[in-house]
Amino acid sequence: MLDELRRIVTEVTRSSDLRSALDVIAHRVQNALQVDVCSVYVLTPAEPNLEAALVLQATEGLNPAGIGRVRLNLNEGLVGLVARRAEPVNLENAPDHPAFKYIQDIGEEYYHGFLGVPIIHRGEVLGVLVVQSRAQRRFSADQESFLLTLAAQLASGIRQAQVSGELIQTRIAPPGWEAAVTAQGLPGSPGVVFGTAVPVLDVVDLDSIPERPVESPASEWAVLSAAIDAVRNEFSQLKQDFSRAAGSTDEHILFDAFILMLSGGSLIDSMHERVMAGHSAGIALRDAVREHTAVFEQMADPYLRERAQDIRDLGNRILVKLQARTQGPRQWPERIVLIGHDLSASHLAEIPTDRLVGIVSSSGSGSSHLAILARALGIPAAMGVADLPLARLDGQEVVVDGYRGWLIVRPAGSYRQELLRLAREEAALTAELAALSQEPAQTPDGVRIGLHVNIGLLADMAPSRTVGAEGIGLYRTEVPFQIRKQFPGEAEQASIYREAMETFRDQPVVLRTLDVGGDKPLSYFPIKEDNPFLGWRGIRLVLDHPEIFLTQIRAMLRASIGLDNLGILLPMIGSIDELSTAREYIDQAISELREEGEPIAAPRIGVMIEVPSAVYQIDLIAEMVDFLSIGTNDLTQYILAIDRNNERVASRYDALHPAVLRAISEVVDAGHLLGREITVCGELAGDPMGAILLLGLGVDVLSMSAGSLPRIKWVIRRFSAADARQYLARALAARRPQDVRHMLYDALVERGLGGLVRAGG
Repeated sequence: MLDELRRIVTEVTRSSDLRSALDVIAHRVQNALQVDVCSVYVLTPAEPNLEAALVLQATEGLNPAGIGRVRLNLNEGLVGLVARRAEPVNLENAPDHPAFKYIQDIGEEYYHGFLGVPIIHRGEVLGVLVVQSRAQRRFSADQESFLLTLAAQLASGIRQAQVSGELIQTRIAPPGWEAAVTAQGLPGSPGVVFGTAVPVLDVVDLDSIPERPVESPASEWAVLSAAIDAVRNEFSQLKQDFSRAAGSTDEHILFDAFILMLSGGSLIDSMHERVMAGHSAGIALRDAVREHTAVFEQMADPYLRERAQDIRDLGNRILVKLQARTQGPRQWPERIVLIGHDLSASHLAEIPTDRLVGIVSSSGSGSSHLAILARALGIPAAMGVADLPLARLDGQEVVVDGYRGWLIVRPAGSYRQELLRLAREEAALTAELAALSQEPAQTPDGVRIGLHVNIGLLADMAPSRTVGAEGIGLYRTEVPFQIRKQFPGEAEQASIYREAMETFRDQPVVLRTLDVGGDKPLSYFPIKEDNPFLGWRGIRLVLDHPEIFLTQIRAMLRASIGLDNLGILLPMIGSIDELSTAREYIDQAISELREEGEPIAAPRIGVMIEVPSAVYQIDLIAEMVDFLSIGTNDLTQYILAIDRNNERVASRYDALHPAVLRAISEVVDAGHLLGREITVCGELAGDPMGAILLLGLGVDVLSMSAGSLPRIKWVIRRFSAADARQYLARALAARRPQDVRHMLYDALVERGLGGLVRAGG
């Protein structure tokens, strides 16, 4: 049976369209299971004046005239029962079941044995796969597993057909209304926008590069090096174009991270070594890219895991140059929504940026470099929208809802008019937010709060300069370590940190010490652990390797000479001993540099509060530092014992959980009692709902992505600190996080801020 399953899956994969695939399944399953009937029903979504319905789309055994005509509501028949329950229904004699519904003219009355399994895509029921027999029989567990496996294979194809319009003719909509197909992903950049789909098709394939003999490694390297130079030059031009589009005058920052990787370091060195060892340019490129992407893909940290796609994209760009592909002139639509399976920032180089209005990628998340750029440019983006039929979407009108991560295809009638209204409201909101860039983040009752940015790449700084950020609240220093083949030296690190500190001259810049290990391994320092989130990471690792820690601290101190805006942030502190040891090393580095004649000023020292043990010793920790920075992402994860990257439990992860809010409250109260500045640098700081509660707590600084900053400033300028404290009291007394969310959403709507968290809100 397993072999037959593989053969069916292979044949279905090769089908030219969904209808052919459904026919294949109906025919082959009937034969494989020796049943009298196999049918496939596909669910059409509910629309105004029309209920959701399961439509017969393929059958072997029933009257084929019923295809496209037989419709069952979700509360009708055994097929509806399977869809409602989202689980198999296995009956020995179907007509005896109270849910059985007789349908004339399809011949179903002759069948007794019934097995129906749901077709589910990412938690959504798309249809039902059914087998029936004349004899009274209960189907075996193996047969049920067989059908469930096929249904899972079928789900993606049905979703693609819905998005592309292949099944549209089965729908019956009331006059004046035609609901569009919606593909669900993850929020990437907020906003609602109309445009024309422009797909990025997969034109290169690193994995298919053939082996070939190499006569001259030097000549081979010259060819590859020229391709690398061409891509680097392309990025140099692209960063200038995007700096202008984003309104930034600091043109040397954007895309520097890509240019840095193409200028040297472990990726380029790996290619060179392979070519010199006798490999062709293509093979050297392929293997170097595989090696470096593998390191990033193994990381549990979402932000760093996204960097694998950056490496892969660079490899594809270089391959295009190697293959000397040429593209003729293309007619671009006026409003481009760029859509692709593995989109990355450099795909934007091929389109006129002044026409780009939206981005949809089937991979990635809100922490992707692409999403960061979209937020910088004010372009709505939906990430992780799976199963996109790219070629069939080309030229179609689409809507991107970046609040919910939706791609809406072919809106029409009243629904289209409603979306147009939302897009107009969104444009007005964007203009209103832009006007706030130079305004203070001050409440109506006079409370001022600092708004800083989180930085991971040099490219992140360009948007930060345009939104009125007052400093860097979190600089993730691990990225320079990740893109090299060995630990960067003191001078190299100092140069990188200096650029960030000069960009925010006369404003505070907080550099977090190296936070790798366990879930974020370095290619040249591999670590394998069963439970990396509880393992050798952050401060634990560097304290075991003081040579790494001291070098980084010295680099930070040297980078701050003459600027004196440095704050050093220590991650994953869980005990007093760890903090004491770290401070001793910092004091040692200061003394060493002063002995060498460097005019070093003592930096501010802070601790990330992200481990529950730190919460319960917060009074002792606060005495030993200058400021506290609450990392709500890990703190939430550890308090709730939920891995936010695990799709099975991620929906339960919520930083607005009352238990998390109580922990944050304890930290703020203890820190303020000793006069310490309190910063929140996790995702909660960039959440309009979270900002209300953090304002109520009296947090001094909120640090977030640049794209979130104008929205949070608007919240602060609309909510008084007194009102925020009242909402905080209710949130701390709440039983469930959803109760907190409902309360805060209503509060935003009352003040005309519902549009910050959903379109038209």
